[in-house]
Amino acid sequence: MRMATSQHIQRIQTGFLSTRQHLLTALVIVVLPAIFLVATSRVAGITTKVLLIDVLVSSWRLVIAYVIAAALGWLCAIAFYRGRRAALALPIFDVLQSFPTFALLPIVRIAWGPSNVTVIAALVITVIWPIFFSVVSAVKHHRQDWEEAVRIANLRGFPYLRYFLWPISVRGLITGSIIGLGEGWEALVATEMIVGNPNGLGQFFLASAANPLATTLGILALLAIIFSVNKMLWLPLLEWSHQTVEE
Repeated sequence: MRMATSQHIQRIQTGFLSTRQHLLTALVIVVLPAIFLVATSRVAGITTKVLLIDVLVSSWRLVIAYVIAAALGWLCAIAFYRGRRAALALPIFDVLQSFPTFALLPIVRIAWGPSNVTVIAALVITVIWPIFFSVVSAVKHHRQDWEEAVRIANLRGFPYLRYFLWPISVRGLITGSIIGLGEGWEALVATEMIVGNPNGLGQFFLASAANPLATTLGILALLAIIFSVNKMLWLPLLEWSHQTVEE
C-alpha cells in the first residue's frame, strides 16, 4: 500500500514538474520576443508600434514567399523524383540551387522595382531549394513494402497522390520548410535592404546601422521570434510528421 502511494505521489510530482516546465517554456516563447521588441524600439528611438509593423510586414512577405515555394517545390519534387525525368532534371536543379540568389536580384528589381513582388520573388528562389531536395529525398527513401502495397491496391491518380505520395513526402516538406525558412529570414533582411523597400526589417536595420546597441537588440529580437515560431509551430509539426510516417 505504501509503495503504491509512493508511486502515485511520484507520478503527481513528475506531472507537476512537466506541466511547470511547459508553462515556463510557453512563457519564454511569448514574453521573450516582446521584451526584445520593446527594448529595441526604445534604444532605436522609435515606437514599439512602428517596429511591430516592420516585423509584421517582413513576416507577411516571407509567409507569401514560403507558400509559393512550398507548393512549387513539392509539385516539382513529386514530378521529378524518379525515372528519366529525374535523371535529366535533378542535375539541372542542383546547379540552379548553387546559383546565388542575390546575383538575380538586380534583374528582378529592374522588372518590378522596389516592390513586395521583388522581395517575394527573391525569397521564393531562396526557400524553394531546401524544400525541393528534402521532399525528393523523402519520397526516394521510403519503405519498399509500401510500394508493394500500392501496386496491390492499384492506386492511380489522386488516390495515389493522397494516400501514398503525400504521407511519405510530408516529413521532407516540413524538414525542408524549417531549413528554407531559416535561410529565408536571413535573405529577407538583406533583400529588403538592397531593394530599398520603405518598410520592413531591412529598413529598420539600415536606419539603425549607426546604432550598434539597437542593431544588436534587433538581431536578438529577430532570433527570439524565429525561435518562438520554430518551438510553437515547426517542431510539433516535425514530430507529427515522424509519427505519420511510422504509422
